[in-house]
Amino acid sequence: MPRFLPFSGLRYDRSVPLDKVIAPPYDVVGPEERARLAARHTANAIHVELPVQDAHAGLDKYRSAARIFSTWREEGLLVPDAPAFYAYRMTVPGGASTTGVIGALGCEAPGGDILPHEQTIPKDKSDRLDLLRACRANLSPIWGLSLSQGLASAYEPDGPPRGEAVDDDGVAHALWVLDAPDVVDEITTAVGAAPVVIADGHHRYETALTYQAERRAARGGAPGGYDLVMAFVVELAEGQLSVGPIHRTISGVGPGVDLAEVFGRWFDIVHAGPADDQLVGAVAESGALALVTSRDVSLLTPREQTYAEAGSDLDSSLVALALEAVPGAEVGYAHDWRSALSGVTEERAQAALLLRPVTVDQISEWAHARRRMPPKSTYFYPKPRTGMVFRTVEE
Repeated sequence: MPRFLPFSGLRYDRSVPLDKVIAPPYDVVGPEERARLAARHTANAIHVELPVQDAHAGLDKYRSAARIFSTWREEGLLVPDAPAFYAYRMTVPGGASTTGVIGALGCEAPGGDILPHEQTIPKDKSDRLDLLRACRANLSPIWGLSLSQGLASAYEPDGPPRGEAVDDDGVAHALWVLDAPDVVDEITTAVGAAPVVIADGHHRYETALTYQAERRAARGGAPGGYDLVMAFVVELAEGQLSVGPIHRTISGVGPGVDLAEVFGRWFDIVHAGPADDQLVGAVAESGALALVTSRDVSLLTPREQTYAEAGSDLDSSLVALALEAVPGAEVGYAHDWRSALSGVTEERAQAALLLRPVTVDQISEWAHARRRMPPKSTYFYPKPRTGMVFRTVEE
């Protein structure tokens, strides 16, 4: 069963304003946001999470990140804790929150009890591997969903947090140190009692496996800190996490192709009205499946045979089935309906598909069956911030 252990985290000293140094995970930060975060504070986590080369010092971006990270430690900007777990809560404006526990999760080869959640779209993993080699640290946690019932009670925080920050989206982040022996034992036992599903960070987990193999080969198979990876683990249960949809945009459709006609082969279609902000927003908030063009919005209801043909009840599978019948279709992804709609109104896309969010029950069903969902089926929100705690990977 999964191995989940406390670790000696590195956290910013109390003199450092946490609001100014946390950053989103690397894969959701664009160039403009990266520049803004880097200018916010010389110790902002983006300097190591998404580094740039230091031409003046003759360092590539990975060695630059390693030097910066080492300097922060030497100057006391980062301070080590005694081994502990960390309760971590993210609260969105309006009050909804996600609470989990950060610890060191054992790296297991495929086939064990660390289960992939989605099929992944291939991308270059050498960037994260080179960064891990240089810094010898887990800079941001992967996100795991535990199938252990009742786990949430084991990491329920008590008292004031040790670290608090609010990000640019207004999400409040709070961290508690959990080092009482009985709490540590309870968390270790609870996480070890059931498989853990990787919700976010598949590529970072695969990078950790590659690094583990490298270090073991170099050290004659000796164990080390590279046998684990920092992970934010949340109990897979209703009310413990927020799951949003990932909408699709469609471009590259040839002239003469009527998308509504194509989708009509698998869906019952009802015209809802013109594609303005008010209607598209209402449709998205209602959790409906819809096709949006520059002219109108159409609600899509899958037919029974569509589920059978797609082999699942997930919107990502259902729309993929129809898109296979659209010659030349190029698919993009948007995490919110406004971005999907703007792609259409600004003529970067010919249409958008608003998908319904996957439910916790669906995630649980697929996880227990050890099946991977199609790529881009789920969007877990909010995202844990880099800089709340770091984990060094010791030899």
